[in-house]
Amino acid sequence: MYAIIVTGGKQYKVSEGDLLKVEKLNANVGDEVTFPALLIGDGEGVKLGSEVESAKVTAKVTAQDKHKKIIVFKYKSKKNERKKQGHRQPYTAVKIESITL
Repeated sequence: MYAIIVTGGKQYKVSEGDLLKVEKLNANVGDEVTFPALLIGDGEGVKLGSEVESAKVTAKVTAQDKHKKIIVFKYKSKKNERKKQGHRQPYTAVKIESITL
């Protein structure tokens, strides 16, 4: 069984037991969070729309961390204009516990 969930403006395909890094959530490590399901698929077919209005995906927060640093370098030739910045995007790691209809 799998589900399509929405969080942080993105959609993710998840199954029970999956580890997922999503945009930062206001939750502590160990908390349970729920996501609305847009679509649920199982062995007999796909359910979506009004069939999954009450469907929920429950997950447990496993970590609050930051991704690997990326370097942003802006440069204008012949002007001696350079700007180097680093950025680490925060994320929340969650483990999918259950998918319920």
